[in-house]
Amino acid sequence: MALSAGNQAPDFSLKTKRGGDPKDVKLSEHFGKKKTVLLFFPLAFTGVCTKEFCDVSAGLSAYEKLDAAVYGISVDSPFAQEAWADKEKIKIPLLSDLNKEVSKAYGTLLPDLIGLGSVSARAAFVIDKAGVIQYSEQTPTPLELPDFKKIQAALAAC
Repeated sequence: MALSAGNQAPDFSLKTKRGGDPKDVKLSEHFGKKKTVLLFFPLAFTGVCTKEFCDVSAGLSAYEKLDAAVYGISVDSPFAQEAWADKEKIKIPLLSDLNKEVSKAYGTLLPDLIGLGSVSARAAFVIDKAGVIQYSEQTPTPLELPDFKKIQAALAAC
C-alpha cells in the first residue's frame, strides 16, 4: 500500500541518464527549494506509460508554474529510460529504481506484473518543500492513470 499524505517522503538518490554519463538525483536536494511530483510507473515502452509521460511532458509548464519538479520512476535501467524518452520526446527526468528499493520504501512495488516479476505500480506523490507528502495516489490497476487535476490542486495548495 502506498505511503499516505502526511508522511515524511523517504529520501533517495537514483540515477538518471539523458546524454552523457548517468547522474544522481537526490530527492532531499529539493527540500526547502521546490515542490516535487513523483510519478511511479511500471515499465518504459508500454502504451499506458507512454501516454502518461507524453501528456505530462506536453503540460510540463503547468507544473513549473506551480514551482514543482516532476520525476518519473520505474524499475527500468537508466539506459532503457533514456532510449524511451528520446523515442517519445519525454521531457521529464526519468529515475531508475533498478534495485526496487525506492518503490518498496513508497509502498508501490507490485509483486508481479503479468508474469514479468515485480515492478512499480502506477502511483503519484506530491511532496511539499518541507519533504512531507501532501498527496498520494496509487491507481487500482496499471492501466489507469492518476488524477492529474488532483495532483495540480495539491501542488497549488502547498
